[in-house]
Amino acid sequence: MTYCLRIADIPTTERPRERLLTHGARSLATAELIAILLGTGQGQGKLSAVGLGQYILQELSKHQRDPLAVLRDVSAQELMQIPGVKAAKATTILAAIELGKRAFQSRPLDRTPIESPQAAAAALSQDLMWQTQERFAVLLLDVKNRLIGTQVITIGTATETLAAPREIFREVIRQGATRVIVAHNHPSGNVEPSPQDIDLTSQLLAGAQFLGIPLLDHLILGDGNHQSLREITTLWEEYPQN
Repeated sequence: MTYCLRIADIPTTERPRERLLTHGARSLATAELIAILLGTGQGQGKLSAVGLGQYILQELSKHQRDPLAVLRDVSAQELMQIPGVKAAKATTILAAIELGKRAFQSRPLDRTPIESPQAAAAALSQDLMWQTQERFAVLLLDVKNRLIGTQVITIGTATETLAAPREIFREVIRQGATRVIVAHNHPSGNVEPSPQDIDLTSQLLAGAQFLGIPLLDHLILGDGNHQSLREITTLWEEYPQN
């Protein structure tokens, strides 16, 4: 149901801005957060700012189940195709999205040791989990498995990416990591490994043995899920890592 009530008609304590100031941004629905960015609706008795926010989310959800996933990579042109969204509103929304991405990406590194596939997947989620193209990344660790950093090595197509072992280990050595976890995403959301994934993992494990830089795991991420090849294959028994 589309929200047509004007902000001015809502009790002061229930308006999005006032609730944000009192209870914080987490207390607001997504449409209300967008409404604060928009400032006004369509005018002339049409949609309110909150209603326009709801309408934007409805339009975006036509392309993907989760409209927030679309918002992450939406363009100005796509937003301006929605009735009621002109250049000023589109650029405000895009600026807010980009600011949020930068704030998240610049967060201090968590020095807690990465000791499980779940922790590794969480550290790589921003780079891999929701991307529409396949990406191959490394999680760089010190001798105590503490995070040094993450690095996307290659970006492929919607169905495949290429990552040569030499490119992967070049970055590991350049960053001074002593242990590593590799990962890539499947945009389809199917996190089962392909034969190519198994072959590449074997090559990387052999290279890690030779270089003395233990490869702790190879993760596949996608659509909120992840899979650890170390947990579901015998490769680490075939190529023991010190």
